[in-house]
Amino acid sequence: MVVNVGNTGHAGRAAGNAWGVAERYREFSWREARGRSDAHEELSARISQDPEFCDLLSGSLPAGNKQQPNLLLAAVRYLDGPHAEMGPRGAAAYGRWREWTIRHWDEVRAVIMQRATQTNEPARCATLLPLLARLPQPLALLEAGASAGLCLHPDRYRYRYEADGEDGPRRRAELGALESPLVLTCRTGGAADELPERLPQIVWRAGIDLDPLDPVDERDDLRWLQALVWPGDGERAARLSAAVDAVRPAPRPRMVRGDLIDELPALAAEAPPEATLVIFHSAVLAYLPPARREEFARLVRSLLDGRPGGGHWISNEHHSVLPWITDSAPHSPRPDDALHLTLALDGRPVALTGPHGQSLHSLSGARGTLGR
Repeated sequence: MVVNVGNTGHAGRAAGNAWGVAERYREFSWREARGRSDAHEELSARISQDPEFCDLLSGSLPAGNKQQPNLLLAAVRYLDGPHAEMGPRGAAAYGRWREWTIRHWDEVRAVIMQRATQTNEPARCATLLPLLARLPQPLALLEAGASAGLCLHPDRYRYRYEADGEDGPRRRAELGALESPLVLTCRTGGAADELPERLPQIVWRAGIDLDPLDPVDERDDLRWLQALVWPGDGERAARLSAAVDAVRPAPRPRMVRGDLIDELPALAAEAPPEATLVIFHSAVLAYLPPARREEFARLVRSLLDGRPGGGHWISNEHHSVLPWITDSAPHSPRPDDALHLTLALDGRPVALTGPHGQSLHSLSGARGTLGR
């Protein structure tokens, strides 16, 4: 399909405007991609300075999540667009990328409308594990926004917790499945007794997602998850493949397609009564409007309060997503914390975590230690 960029008609004006899309790509380049992906930083910056292409995006895609930069960039990679592996660098490469994307816009738009940004980062299990291991066992895990469900298998991975030392990283703890193809390394701070000594005992696993993925049995689902890994991030791509291999022999979790709030009560009721129900989520609630986030938090508290024996809520979100939680933290986010997540247990902030599970630092002055 050949698209006449810059003339997208009334539907485009209803969906949004090119200026807003340009600003979104500029912010993505500066605040998210800078320092993490040179390719995505440059590509999104060039798109933000391309008014005709931004007009195509605003006129062809519904406003909101479907205009996310991550979604467009992953869709082109999924379809094997030019420079899919390392990203287009330089004006000439951007020109080829732009021309290909416009020429294949029907296919690109179809992928965007069908898919969502569902990066499933199994390394976040390293930041969740200290809490999970200290809760009353056995556990029933229910993940909101489970994507491919890789974080529902923390007992399938091996973990190394390290601290920075004068002569380099110093091993503080190592545990987990010896035979696991995935070894997760996490930098830590705080007391050594906050680190887990054993894996949690998990007797039930379930997840909710608008579009659950099965990277073990569905090749296209795995291909989409791989396309969402940013160009040049070989470590994350290898981690994804290793996690899929690690969970391949395990029984599939109970996965429910639907809205987090609508489906949560019925699914939570399926958890075995003898297990401690743990409702958890990581970097998910940003996709809900603020009022729905508050509704979700109220629902989780109500479900756990009404369950015989109670349960626990673990949230791992950016500090701007659940401000009524993070405002009570004994720590004010610094500029270098911009990309960190706040780990909280039952609404109590306990640690700052790396967005990809690469670090875990307990909050100084938090009431109690991790998981206690």
